[in-house]
Amino acid sequence: MNFLALETSCDETAAAVFTDDLRVLSSVVASQTDLHARFGGVVPEIASRAHQRNLLPVVDEALARAGVALSDIGCVAVHNTPGLVGALLVGVSAAKALALGLGVPLVAVNHVASHIFACRLAAGRDIFPCVGLVVSGGHTALFRCDTALSRTLLGTTRDDAAGEAFDKVAAILGLGFPGGPAVEREAAAGNPKAFAFPRAFADDARLEFSFSGLKTAVLYACHGQNVAKASPPEPGQKRADLAASFQEAVVDAVALKCKQALRKTGLTRLAVGGGVSANRRLRQRLAEVCDREGAELIIPPMNLCTDNAAMAALAVEKWRAGEFAAADLDAEPNYL
Repeated sequence: MNFLALETSCDETAAAVFTDDLRVLSSVVASQTDLHARFGGVVPEIASRAHQRNLLPVVDEALARAGVALSDIGCVAVHNTPGLVGALLVGVSAAKALALGLGVPLVAVNHVASHIFACRLAAGRDIFPCVGLVVSGGHTALFRCDTALSRTLLGTTRDDAAGEAFDKVAAILGLGFPGGPAVEREAAAGNPKAFAFPRAFADDARLEFSFSGLKTAVLYACHGQNVAKASPPEPGQKRADLAASFQEAVVDAVALKCKQALRKTGLTRLAVGGGVSANRRLRQRLAEVCDREGAELIIPPMNLCTDNAAMAALAVEKWRAGEFAAADLDAEPNYL
């Protein structure tokens, strides 16, 4: 059976077609990066309006690439939580209309859970139980995932998500948006030990994260006490060192908490999703952690790390379990 899935949780308008045996027939993503670049971050109202313009063309393209018609769709899935409420509403409204018009079931999927399920797609086999890490622009959280549909939150960030910190530090350093790839490129020429930036909760057994203090430390290391009047630093070794030292601090914090989570749960598999998981240094460190802990590391390919609708194939598991959404399905912006 064919599923049509929609994703509009933040600034990527996406649609995908997949089957009940988890074959992804198409995955189309329309990026809004150019719309938000001048602001240094995602502007919710701009994102919502762009979703309205882009969603139906993206759905048409996904159907065309899959070689199916709307009449071939047996179930509609949508990410309805968490995310920007206005952006989510565009996808939820469209999904409800499509399901009603086609007379097929509607399945609501958690965007964060889908990031972990992307590892299931990448592996091509069952990966549960596992420790799940979602590290993105909106979330940095660890879960115990006993099945595809059963997860327990182990810990999350108290303030900024890792990806949000990357964006803010990129703005401080004048590197542009999106911040993750920009900081990583700049860090390649830098010394990760040049600045002694903080690692929050490094000596704490709690599986929690905090990146706001790190962001502030970069700000003062860059500008001293003149932060109110400062402009971004000129290209050069100091800027590269700042980027490298910041990136290493984020990677250290995430890698440490993943190690603690594996030991605390006794599980031997780490599944990692979210846009920041595309960072090569983070991948390297997590591989080192898993090697030392005797655990398997699963990280999806780049196209499944960033926001997409193919990872909403988690809907197949909910469909099999009979977990269908009602016609009054709403957007829930804050539910992990």
